[in-house]
Amino acid sequence: MSEFTFLFRGRKTSGSPEERQQHFQKWTAWFKELGAKGHLKNYGHPLESQGKVVRGKTTVHDGPYVETKDVVGGYSVIEAKDLDQATEIAKGCPILEVGGSVEVRPNQILNL
Repeated sequence: MSEFTFLFRGRKTSGSPEERQQHFQKWTAWFKELGAKGHLKNYGHPLESQGKVVRGKTTVHDGPYVETKDVVGGYSVIEAKDLDQATEIAKGCPILEVGGSVEVRPNQILNL
């Protein structure tokens, strides 16, 4: 098995409390299913929308400066046999139901 990072891009922040709760329940069910199938290595974390961008040693900007749909809202680490399987797993992500996307990236394991 190999490790892949799922970067969740875009997130719906509007809707009624009931809609947000239903969406949260879908995420919970999806993570439970991934765990039961042995694919969930690390839940990861949701990320705040604010932050800083550092370029070089002395340049720091408020950021991230990207369109809302491209903001990384969180990540998870998944185990899959290959990129194709990881991509298929990503197709079940609840963020796709609200116009978001999942970037699937193979992890490089460094032996330091």
